[in-house]
Amino acid sequence: MVNKSRLYWTLQILGWSFYGLVEIITSALASDGQWFNPKRFNFLLFESICCLLLTHGLRVMIIKRNWLSLNLTSIAPRIVISVLLLGILMYFIRIPATIALDMFRPGVIYSTGNVLGLSFVYAVIFFLWSVLYFVYNYFERYNNSLKMEASLREIELNNLKSQLNPHFIFNALNSIRALVDENPGKSKQAITQLSGLLRSSLTSVREQLTPLREELRIVQDYLGLETIRFEERLRSEFDIDPLSENFLVPPLMLQTIVENGIKHGISKLTQGGTIRMTTRLKEDELLIQIRNSGNLKNGMASGGLGLENTRQRLRLIYGERASLRIESEKENIVLTEICIPT
Repeated sequence: MVNKSRLYWTLQILGWSFYGLVEIITSALASDGQWFNPKRFNFLLFESICCLLLTHGLRVMIIKRNWLSLNLTSIAPRIVISVLLLGILMYFIRIPATIALDMFRPGVIYSTGNVLGLSFVYAVIFFLWSVLYFVYNYFERYNNSLKMEASLREIELNNLKSQLNPHFIFNALNSIRALVDENPGKSKQAITQLSGLLRSSLTSVREQLTPLREELRIVQDYLGLETIRFEERLRSEFDIDPLSENFLVPPLMLQTIVENGIKHGISKLTQGGTIRMTTRLKEDELLIQIRNSGNLKNGMASGGLGLENTRQRLRLIYGERASLRIESEKENIVLTEICIPT
């Protein structure tokens, strides 16, 4: 973590030291071959120190009066008035130094043109300092807001994922419970499948994104588990683009959608139905289509906790660039389509 106070003073000292150095070099070049004039050097050093102190005083006032929180139309007149007053103050602060260094020329020092001209020059310098100060603080606040937003998104994503895993386990255990009495042998097989499925899901849910091939393996294990319960009433088909298998997607996203299709679609049909998954990797997006037998009036469009979490996770990770839509493609066929930007 950068110490803001130390950084501020470092930049102040380096900035005004550079200003003083430029003034000294410019003065030396303008002189008649006299590259080092002790009086001029001491005067410009005094001037740089005064500029540092005056701008620090301006910073204190900016912070004390909370100008950083104001909009541009409110800040601008305050800064203009402040730098004009500082410019005049700086001009008259120099006078004691000219007296001490035997550089005092009353006719020059108190001439109206000299007072107004140099005061304006100092005001411009202080105005440039103010612009740099406000720009730095603006970007710092913007950067902090981005970090805060990222942290909040991460917290929300973790909360959503923590909700998904127990939800998934609950549904899987319900599937096994239905087999225990009527077919103990198949229930043992289902428990074995569930252990493998949980191993995969618990590993992947720790990550924000996981390869599509890992998601497909979880879906296939889940369908194998559900097939034991539904038997011939549940059929599955896959048409996977090999180029899409390494694409990163949110964990348990596909399993959630397949579960939604079975729960609200196929399980409502006496004759059962088919889950068909298709993936295509296009130039700028991954297109995932999941079709299931059923219709939207059975509640598929809402999909409960799992589907709502999937929508939120896509929004948090990809913003408006990702989409999830559910529609009736044709009679007794529901299409769930996900588009994820590459």
